[in-house]
Amino acid sequence: MTMSDPLGDMLTRIRNGQRARQAVVASPASKIRANVLEVLKREGYIRGFSREHIRPGVSELRIELKYVDGEPVIREISRVSKPGRRVYATVDAMPRVANGLGVAIVSTPKGVMADHAARENNVGGEVLCTVF
Repeated sequence: MTMSDPLGDMLTRIRNGQRARQAVVASPASKIRANVLEVLKREGYIRGFSREHIRPGVSELRIELKYVDGEPVIREISRVSKPGRRVYATVDAMPRVANGLGVAIVSTPKGVMADHAARENNVGGEVLCTVF
């Protein structure tokens, strides 16, 4: 059976893994997932991630979750643009998460980046998810 929202699935795995206090979470690999994880790593929400080959043609992303004093760094992570309802934002209408304390991850023509980087590059795009 195919998955209708692969990115939403990965975000749910991260959310569930942090609630269970797991150190590492696994998710099937794809380019968009790796790009979103790269932004999360750059912004300091996860320790890191690695791509592992299971068998020819099948890869998996191992995501290292980050905790501070036993509490997860990611307080809230949610999908904004979904397969049934895509959400796009111009540079002027780019959302500010928790008044600038959080980050919105945006897919732009210049690649997947955080909302503040999209403002710096003066590009809009599809708002994939928000993290706080």
